[in-house]
Amino acid sequence: MSVGATARITAVTDDRGATVLPVLESAGPLAVRRTRSPDTAYARVTVVGAMSAPLGGDRLAIEVRAEDGARLDVDSAAATVALPGADPDAGPATYEVRLSVGEGAELRWLPEQLVSAHGSDLDMTTHAELAAGARLVLREEQVLGRHGEPTGRLSTRLIVRRAGRPLLDQQVAYGPGAPGGWDGPAVLGGHRAVGQLLVVDPAFAEGPPAARVLGPTAVLTPLAGPAVLVTALAPDARLLRAVLDEALDGLLKETRTPGRG
Repeated sequence: MSVGATARITAVTDDRGATVLPVLESAGPLAVRRTRSPDTAYARVTVVGAMSAPLGGDRLAIEVRAEDGARLDVDSAAATVALPGADPDAGPATYEVRLSVGEGAELRWLPEQLVSAHGSDLDMTTHAELAAGARLVLREEQVLGRHGEPTGRLSTRLIVRRAGRPLLDQQVAYGPGAPGGWDGPAVLGGHRAVGQLLVVDPAFAEGPPAARVLGPTAVLTPLAGPAVLVTALAPDARLLRAVLDEALDGLLKETRTPGRG
């Protein structure tokens, strides 16, 4: 039986300027829990999988709002594994992530990997709406198949709008039924872990970091706005995370450089 569920998280500032969480609403397989943050300036929420999901036919969504001035970290306790459902006629599962970041607010969306298991069928969409003065750190990682198995079908789309204008709209597809060449030398080249890191920060308004190669299979690209996108491939999830973590550390140092922002 397919599941439909939407979890919700809202962060606001209180009278003292601290970030509080008036909305923390779990649903279905998406359990959201406030957890201790290593940075006391941020509230932290961890998404915990309460059951196996997404399965074929599931309709899952998570809505995250960081209102004006709020600072929020959202991560997950473990990887999300897309699995085939019991009903072969249920159609693909869908997983929607809806992010909203207000003026002067900051959201760090840093979940664990999404694993596309053999036989699974998933459409995932991440949609972020940012105010002009919002800050966003967003990491998405996809692992195509568990160890030793081929991937399922996975389609992902990342849509970001800033101050009501498009900043990024990127869509990719992998696995059975994806456009030809997805696993060829011009796309994955045999790699099975792919990820992207997006950093949007007003500190880049006077000029984001220059485009550059970060390694044999990673590149940093400035966008048409105060934002940069890092795209990386790797043989496995561990190596992918190492590349993205190093890139994020460098970008955060650049946003704190005197004279920026």
